[in-house]
Amino acid sequence: MTVRGSASAPRVGLFGGLGSGNIGNDASMESILGYLKAEHPGAVVDAMCTGPEQLREKYGLQAVPLLWCQQYEQRTSGLTAIVIKAMSRGIDAFRTASWVRRHDVVIVPGMGVLEASLPLRPWQLPYSLFVLCLSGRIFGTKVALVSVGARAVNQRLTRWLYQSAARLAFYRSYRDTRSRDAMRRPGRHAGPDPVYPDLVFGMPLPDFDPGDAKTVGVGVMAYYGNNDDDRGQAEQIHRSYLAKMREFTEWLLDHGYRVRLLVGDANGSDDRVVADIEADLRSRRPDLDPTQVVSEPVATYADLARAMAPAGSVVATRYHNIVCALQLSRPTISIGYAAKNLSLMTDMGLAEYCQSVNSLDVAMLIEQFCTLQGEAAELRHKLLARNTVTEQLAREQFGKLTAALFPAAGSQRTPAVS
Repeated sequence: MTVRGSASAPRVGLFGGLGSGNIGNDASMESILGYLKAEHPGAVVDAMCTGPEQLREKYGLQAVPLLWCQQYEQRTSGLTAIVIKAMSRGIDAFRTASWVRRHDVVIVPGMGVLEASLPLRPWQLPYSLFVLCLSGRIFGTKVALVSVGARAVNQRLTRWLYQSAARLAFYRSYRDTRSRDAMRRPGRHAGPDPVYPDLVFGMPLPDFDPGDAKTVGVGVMAYYGNNDDDRGQAEQIHRSYLAKMREFTEWLLDHGYRVRLLVGDANGSDDRVVADIEADLRSRRPDLDPTQVVSEPVATYADLARAMAPAGSVVATRYHNIVCALQLSRPTISIGYAAKNLSLMTDMGLAEYCQSVNSLDVAMLIEQFCTLQGEAAELRHKLLARNTVTEQLAREQFGKLTAALFPAAGSQRTPAVS
């Protein structure tokens, strides 16, 4: 695909943390790409993102860096790096505005773009998102925030940037009611925005069998705390999380279960957690059968689904590990780092199978797991029914996107939704 198209071909840009190794973010993009290919095959698509090289290589999309300073990240340090990052704020405003102006539509495909649940500075994504939506309003480009995640943010500047970006966007939908409600609090946008499932639920998956009841998928992540209060204790938080996941994994092995260790990104950070857990287990248990604990390389959401499929149940931390498990109709326990995990599990009828990662109680987790196993057949049936509904809602939203973003040829651009 190329950036320029014919006069009749809509020019569509994709924007956000894409191509940087987050499997869930890329899966959200793949869902939108599938929709565009099916419903608007003439669309000319490109991206402004954090991983432009990966998008060019994996998807054949022309792409430019989200931040001008990305090209210098590996080549500068100290004062020079600080100066370059400061310069980037102004340069990126012009770069983004120029990029937006060349498009009829810009889509932010899902992701937690209105959250700050993991460490984030206001001049990073919040600033970029504000510039994007402001540019769309100025140039008449339809900016769509599609099934995005949001949460109440304590940092005043970050909150203002998110609030302003949402208000300026042409189309908004949220992936759960908690996200919409967060943006409806006093001082925030209060429009009648719809709630639709995470975009990944719109991706087709192969028909896998129910998996082996004695095989458990354990999804881990490089967790160092959230964005609000944990920065000074990051290493301590990570060590505590790692120790508890090791303890639970050992309990599974002691009770005759096989374990499949799962990751949620492709940049290597989760792989290091898997390696630490595996090394520790094998040092403690030198006679451990290699088939009792396995892990597989994962680069895409499809890879994740294949790696997860042999498991009859899943216990995981990353949000899109949970999405994948539920989409596969696997009885699931969420060890969540943000409210989005609880919202998703509640929507899928599994609210009682949640814990917060910051207060993870292994004894309680074992109790939840035993209950989960006892109700596995009933939970699979429930999840199959829920997945039918989420797939229908995903198709419904795609229909609304067509009506809002791609009106009949020759019609004039319409005013932004306020």
